[in-house]
Amino acid sequence: MTTAFRRFTLLVSLLAAQAFAADESTLLSKQSLYLPIYSHLYHGDVNPRTGKPSETLVSTHVSIRNTDPAAGVKVVSARYYNTDGKLLREFLPKPQTIPPLGTYELYVPRSDSSGGSGANFIIDWVADKPINPPLVEALHADIREARTLLFVTTARAIQTR
Repeated sequence: MTTAFRRFTLLVSLLAAQAFAADESTLLSKQSLYLPIYSHLYHGDVNPRTGKPSETLVSTHVSIRNTDPAAGVKVVSARYYNTDGKLLREFLPKPQTIPPLGTYELYVPRSDSSGGSGANFIIDWVADKPINPPLVEALHADIREARTLLFVTTARAIQTR
């Protein structure tokens, strides 16, 4: 295992622990979550001809983890929006039940740049009784021979109207 990979693993673990600690005392029976997603990243200097910086496309692996050891959670929708707030698609054809301590995953391939740099998911879940809220994160990646780009975003609860 390389030193860089160990550092990355430690960073992901610390971020997950912080997110987990923030919600651990609250039991809920439903929630809407906002998860920021990046289908590409801007970087470098602005090109004088195009007026834009360079872009790197990334894939996104969304992990919805049921943190409750005794009860299931039902994910009722996972709506994917672009930078302009336009609904691109619903990722769930039907609600998905995640068993205690189980995980449900979604994937946006690197070739799908439709979301843009400000894409997001709105994920709605429900449970039959108050439970530990799920931990929802997105691992963004561009892994190639010469370089590796990885980072994580974490969902946060929002009020829906």
